[in-house]
Amino acid sequence: MLKRFISYYKPHKLLFFMDMAASVAISLLGMVYPVMTNKMLNDFIPNKKYRYIIVSGVCVLVLYFIRMLLRYFVQYKGHMVGTRMQAQMRTELFTHLEKLPFSFFDDHETGSIMTRMTNDLFEVSELAHHGPENILTSSIMIILSFIYLCTINIKLTLLIFLCVPLLVAVSLHYRKKMRKAFEERRESNAAINASLESSITGVRVTKAYTNSEKELEKFEKGNKMFTEASRKSYKAMGKFFSSTSFVTDVFNVVILIAGGLFLYAGKINFGEYSTFIVSVNLFIQPVQTLINFMEQWQNGATGFKRFIEIMDIPEEKDSPNAVDIGRVEGDIELKDICFSYTENEEEGVIDHVSMKIGKGTKMALVGPSGGGKTTICHLIPNFYKLEEGSGSILIDGKDINSVTMESLRRNIGIVQQDVFLFSGTIKDNIRYGKLDATDVEVIDASKKANLHDFVMSLPDGYDTEIGERGIKLSGGQKQRVSIARVFLKNPSILILDEATSALDNSTEVLIQRSLDELCKGRTTLVVAHRLSTIRNADKIAVVTHGKVSEFGTHEELMKNNGTYKQLYELQFRED
Repeated sequence: MLKRFISYYKPHKLLFFMDMAASVAISLLGMVYPVMTNKMLNDFIPNKKYRYIIVSGVCVLVLYFIRMLLRYFVQYKGHMVGTRMQAQMRTELFTHLEKLPFSFFDDHETGSIMTRMTNDLFEVSELAHHGPENILTSSIMIILSFIYLCTINIKLTLLIFLCVPLLVAVSLHYRKKMRKAFEERRESNAAINASLESSITGVRVTKAYTNSEKELEKFEKGNKMFTEASRKSYKAMGKFFSSTSFVTDVFNVVILIAGGLFLYAGKINFGEYSTFIVSVNLFIQPVQTLINFMEQWQNGATGFKRFIEIMDIPEEKDSPNAVDIGRVEGDIELKDICFSYTENEEEGVIDHVSMKIGKGTKMALVGPSGGGKTTICHLIPNFYKLEEGSGSILIDGKDINSVTMESLRRNIGIVQQDVFLFSGTIKDNIRYGKLDATDVEVIDASKKANLHDFVMSLPDGYDTEIGERGIKLSGGQKQRVSIARVFLKNPSILILDEATSALDNSTEVLIQRSLDELCKGRTTLVVAHRLSTIRNADKIAVVTHGKVSEFGTHEELMKNNGTYKQLYELQFRED
C-alpha cells in the first residue's frame, strides 16, 4: 500500500522535492538559536564581546526572516502538493466509478461513495503533505540534536536517549488500537452521509407523509453510531497522547535531576547546563511532532485504504477480442439465458428464456411484478454479465460479449419509468443523447417528443434551469425530455421500461404518441403493466417467475385463456 501511495507523488516530484528542501532548511535554521545561546553563555558574555553579541543577534534575525519565507513556501506550495494528489485520486476514483458494473451500485449507497471521494481523500491529501515533511525533518532534527547535545556532554545525552525505547514501546502499543478505532469512525461517518443523502433526496416524500420524526429517528441511529465510534477513537487517542506525553515529560525530569547532579559534581559548568536545557528541546520537539503526527497518519492511512478498496474492484471490461459492432440492424435473439443477481438465490431471476425479436418489430413483455421483465431489459445492453454457460444474447447474429460495450450501448436507447435528469438546462439534458448536437437537432428532437411548444412557453426556453433531478418539471414533462434525448441519440434498438406507468391518463395519451413516433423503424422492447398500450405489439411475451409462459399476438393470447387474458380482463373489467 505504501508503494502505491508513493506513486502519486511522481507527477509532482519537482514541487515535492522543493517542499522537502525548504522543510529541511527550516529544521537546520532551528539549530541556530541554541548554538548561538551556547556561544553567548560560554564565550561572548563572559569575555564581554559586545560587538559579537549585536552582530550575532542581527544574523539570527536575518536567518529567522529567511525561515519565515521558507515556512510560507512550505505552507502554501506544500499543501498544493497534497491538493493536487487529492485531485488526481478523485479523478481516478470518479473515472473508475463510471466504469464499474451495475452490481456495484446495487450494493453501495451514494452517500457512502461520496464520503470516500471527499472526506477520505481530504485526509489523504493532508497526510501526503505533512507525512514526508514531518518524518524527514523530525528524523534530521533528532539526529542533529543528538550529535549537538553530545558535543555539550555525551554522558548526559546518553541518559536522556535511554527514554527513547520506552517511548517507542508505548507508541506501538496504542497505535494498533487507534487504527482500529479510526476505521470504525470512518465507516460510521460514511453511514451517516448515506442516510443523510437518502433523507435529503426524499425530503418531499417525507413532508408529504409527515414522517420527519421517522427520518430523524433513522438519522439519530447513525449519529449515535458515529458518536460511539468517535468515543472509542478519542479514548484510544487520549491514551496514546497522554502516555507518550508523559514519557516526553520524563525527559525533562531526567535533565533536571541528572543535569543538576552533573553540575554539582563539576562535570559541566553553568553555561553548559543552561545551554543543554535550551538545546534539549531540539530533540523533544521533533519527538512530539512524530507523536502528534500519529493521528494524522491514522486518518490518512485509513482514508487511502478505503480509496484503494474501491479502486481494486474490477471494472467492466470488454472481451479481449471485442470489436466495434457499428450501426446495427436490430435483430435480437435470446438463447436459453439464465441469470440471477446473487449466487445464493435458489431460483434464477431468469430461467432458460429464449426468444427472437426481428428487425423493426415491437416486442412487449408483460406479467406480474418481479417476474424478470426489467432484468431482460438490463441484460440486452450488457449491464449485467451472463455467466459462462448461462446462454447468450445475439444482436445481428453477434454475441454481445464479442463486441465492445460502448458500441453496443450506442445502438440502444432506453426510456424508463423513473426518469433521471441532470442539474442544468433543458437543452443540456436533451443534448445528453448526442453531446455534439446542434441547436437545430435539439429542437427537431424536441418537436418529435411533443416538447417544443411547452419549452417555448418558458421565459428562458431551452436554457431553462430544471433543478436537481428535474424537480421543476412535471412527470410528463420530464418523460418528454427523456424521449427527446433518445430521438437525438437515434438508436436502432429501443427499450421502453414501463415508460408511461407513472403518468395520468391524459398525459399518457400524449406521451404514447411520442413513443409511437419514436418506435417507427426501430426494434422495440416494451415492458408495460397497462396492457392497452401494447395491444398493437407484433409479439407479446408473458414473463412469470423468470420464464416465458406464453408467447404470441394479442389476439392469439386472448384465445389461449391463460395468464395474459386474466391480466387483460382484470384491467378492463366493468363494475
